[in-house]
Amino acid sequence: MHIAHSIDDLRKITTGWKQQGETIALVPTMGNLHSGHLQLVKAAREQHTKSVVSIFVNPLQFGPDEDFDSYPRTLSADAEAVADVGADLIFAPSVAEMYPDGQDTHVEVKLPYLANLLCGEHRPGHFDGVGTVVLKLFNIVQPHSAFFGEKDFQQLLLLKTISRQLNVPVDVQGVPTVRADDGLALSSRNQYLTAAERTIAPLLQTTLQTIATALAAGNRNYAELETAGIASLRKAGFEPDYIQVRDADTLAAPSDTTHHLRILAAARLGGARLIDNIGAARA
Repeated sequence: MHIAHSIDDLRKITTGWKQQGETIALVPTMGNLHSGHLQLVKAAREQHTKSVVSIFVNPLQFGPDEDFDSYPRTLSADAEAVADVGADLIFAPSVAEMYPDGQDTHVEVKLPYLANLLCGEHRPGHFDGVGTVVLKLFNIVQPHSAFFGEKDFQQLLLLKTISRQLNVPVDVQGVPTVRADDGLALSSRNQYLTAAERTIAPLLQTTLQTIATALAAGNRNYAELETAGIASLRKAGFEPDYIQVRDADTLAAPSDTTHHLRILAAARLGGARLIDNIGAARA
């Protein structure tokens, strides 16, 4: 398996693949890979003959007080892991390769109202940075499909919106969240948890399941369910950013015509900001 650090190097390889009739899948990541990332690679390999895994810690999506400098960089271990599940190529560019004119003067994608809800409200500019780097990766790799985890559900919907509205010929696909045995969604940031915090962390998923059970039983008092969930998390030691019941297709507040619900949450526990979401039925 080859590791390309430059756009030119990557394109030499992908151009050859396309000339041979191969189809290409892209799995964008920031590295420090876990089983959830590897499931994305497996899904990509099931549908396409070649797969590219990008590993790039994107400065544009980090706020000034966030963990860009300390975010784990583990390229050697990541390369071994994705090779074991059949990835064909890693694209691991530098910041200078991705933003040769500098970050402050780089063209950025400005996303619609969806980017200002939920996590966007608490991380201003985050999704603009995500949209910018993913659109660049789409243009650089020119894959047929790209695979993202459903754990970042808001991100997934936004990237589908970019692809559809900007007429990008990339099929954006979501892959179900991979969880630990106790229900905690796998995340590179879980390693920020202390041993004691790690025992508490699965309560985030449990709280969402409690709300889902109430919705399935016919409870439509969304605000009451959200408030109770936040109180439960605070009592356990979390600092919740939000718990919201939303329309799964639009992330708008549910209406009488809403068919699919999504319960989304973000909360800080010690040094980690945890996000999670689940689908829910409405009686």
